[in-house]
Amino acid sequence: MNARLMLFLVGLSLLLGACDLQGESQRSVEQTYTFDSGAEEWGPIFADYSTDADTSADGMALTVAHRPLPEAVPDGHGLFLSGRNHSDDLFMGLRRRITGLSPNTTYALTIEATLASAAPSDCAGIGGPPGESVWLKGGAAPEKPTRTVDATDWYRLTVDKGGQSQGGSQVRVLGVIANGIEECHDTPFRLIDRSMDESLAVTTNADGSLWLLVGTDSGFEGTTRLYYDSIHVALEPRSE
Repeated sequence: MNARLMLFLVGLSLLLGACDLQGESQRSVEQTYTFDSGAEEWGPIFADYSTDADTSADGMALTVAHRPLPEAVPDGHGLFLSGRNHSDDLFMGLRRRITGLSPNTTYALTIEATLASAAPSDCAGIGGPPGESVWLKGGAAPEKPTRTVDATDWYRLTVDKGGQSQGGSQVRVLGVIANGIEECHDTPFRLIDRSMDESLAVTTNADGSLWLLVGTDSGFEGTTRLYYDSIHVALEPRSE
């Protein structure tokens, strides 16, 4: 084999390899978390309340646990989140790192979630209705969502999630948690499905990972109880 032919074949091999890598980096990613056997690496984060609230007489009663779903819905397990919204602005969320994505790449993110909610529809509540004043949100950030303490001694998220009914630059609103049952007392749990109306542009960090965030932003000044039955995430590479 002469030198010119050898150089041509080596160059062709490198070109095809680059094409393969580019195709691989542009693949879509989908993942469903069902919580049947555990939290699947989702961890809790609570924000938008005073640092004094945890030590008050009745407290916020912030709770997260892997539990069987309530009897009113199909068998299975879910992640249970609960809290008393003394601040009129409580955020109760779940966060998880997802890896294996292309570094420094922009994806179109969509999130769907199925929850068991006992929040009734069309019922009055303190500060707002228990169903229509609690908004489910979802999004992602390149760095881990954490909370800081602001100048007024309140816990605040490091992710821009917007306020209550409004989304932010890193989070979209999926809907409210009203379950469609118009029984304002002793409302049974019912499964609800919520999803983004439009995708959210998210950019991975240098190691090809993202931090997912799903949670509720509440204007209802009472106790909200939710079971996360499943979370479905889809990431589609955006063309430049």
